Amino acid sequence: MFRQFFRTKSLDAILLEAEHQSNKLRRALGPYDIVMLGIGAIIGSGIFATIGTAVAGDALRPGAGPAIVLSFALTAVACAFCGLCYAEFASLVPISGSAYTYSYATMGELVAWIIGWDLIIEYAVGNVAVAIAWAAYFHQLCEGIGVHIPAWLAVDYRSAVQASHAVANAGGQIDPSLLLPFEAWQTHPRLLGIPVIFNALSVGIVAVITWLLIIGVKESARVNNIMVIIKICILGFFVYAGAQFVRPEHWSPFMPNGFSGVWVGASLIFFAYIGFDAISTAAEECRRPSRDLPIGIIGSLIICTVIYIAVALVLTGMVPWQHLGVADPLAAAFAYVNADVSAGIVAVGAVVSMTAVLLVFQYGQPRIFFSMSRDGLLPAYFAKVHPRYKTPHITTFWTGVAVATVSSVANINEIVELTNIGTLFAFVLVCLGVIILRYREPDRPRAFRTPLVPLIPILGIASCVYLMAGLPWVTWVRFGVWLGAGLVVYLLFGWRRSKLAAKTGN
Repeated sequence: MFRQFFRTKSLDAILLEAEHQSNKLRRALGPYDIVMLGIGAIIGSGIFATIGTAVAGDALRPGAGPAIVLSFALTAVACAFCGLCYAEFASLVPISGSAYTYSYATMGELVAWIIGWDLIIEYAVGNVAVAIAWAAYFHQLCEGIGVHIPAWLAVDYRSAVQASHAVANAGGQIDPSLLLPFEAWQTHPRLLGIPVIFNALSVGIVAVITWLLIIGVKESARVNNIMVIIKICILGFFVYAGAQFVRPEHWSPFMPNGFSGVWVGASLIFFAYIGFDAISTAAEECRRPSRDLPIGIIGSLIICTVIYIAVALVLTGMVPWQHLGVADPLAAAFAYVNADVSAGIVAVGAVVSMTAVLLVFQYGQPRIFFSMSRDGLLPAYFAKVHPRYKTPHITTFWTGVAVATVSSVANINEIVELTNIGTLFAFVLVCLGVIILRYREPDRPRAFRTPLVPLIPILGIASCVYLMAGLPWVTWVRFGVWLGAGLVVYLLFGWRRSKLAAKTGN
């Protein structure tokens, strides 16, 4: 029985099955689309929101201060090691399952299930965090143009309660980051005596994105390309306009909390890089996946790292790093120097950026479920393809329902940390898979080869474990509980219904 948990699918079998599936996806994406999907997924709430906490820290953990540029560099190196491993696998196995499929071919069914279950944390749970951040920025943008949306429709109940307690304990002093949830607590209506506070804005944007993804991948890619161009222009505007307000003395001391601050900053800012691996879920819809996927993964990483470091330098040069612990640090930086018009422009960019991230992450999660269903590890219901649009409409719809529901009631801080650890864990397994497959099948043709194997994959594993160690222990506990729940689901359903088990008879 123990050996059955580690039964593997050969790469040839995986490719043959995908080629002969009746429920195939449409190959409509080229290299430009893939690079833009990568940038669309990477640049979002990480650079527009999480960077503030990574710079300033919080009551329990020190921030990186101006040395946040080192945090970005450290995280970029870790992602580069993992990105090279993803590129090799993506060119070898141009299937929509991403790390789930790679693990099935190298480490066996149980590990594949674990990584598929884990990827829910990255894509679906990560999208919850993005939807919450999107709602906060959109509310701010509407208020700025005179359109009032009640605060109790833009935050979750728990955040409102926490804000009320924080303000009470501070003697009535309101931290800028608590303004919106505190307003929700003060103004919320009641229904049958029950407080009505839920994030209707996040529900609305998830519903729109879900509809767009159901009607077609090419249409979704066109919308994404437009949004990517807009957000690159907005970040370019921030660097250009903000550079005029940079004061070099704000960069001193450069590393106020030592390397521990840089380490914590890197562990948090990793959220700004999540997404490049989502490109691999588009493998089955690429016209030439062996060429386009490596270009998309490596190209988007390089472009985003250059943009991030430039933004971080300007941001910490504009404002003393201690003042950046807010939900909208880029807009707050312009407000700090009394450039309100520029702050409004950045807020528009944040809304567009996070919309693009929602699109790409919501694109990725259904395709993981789609691949798991085709293997029998989830009900066949999830492997249906729309007869007209040729998209996995069932999994797209239910992913949208789940993300919308959770985002209406969840707290963003805990979601971000859980997303980080889940993604890092997936990266570790992908790096390990490259080493295993090079040992098992060294002569298999590879359109893209990760250089210096096993050194690069080992460095990728070490980098990810190092970043995981910077996350709080409670995040590890939640992650363990999540994986435990996934193991129960596998034992009750996937292990018995596996198509591989039916073929091999064990």
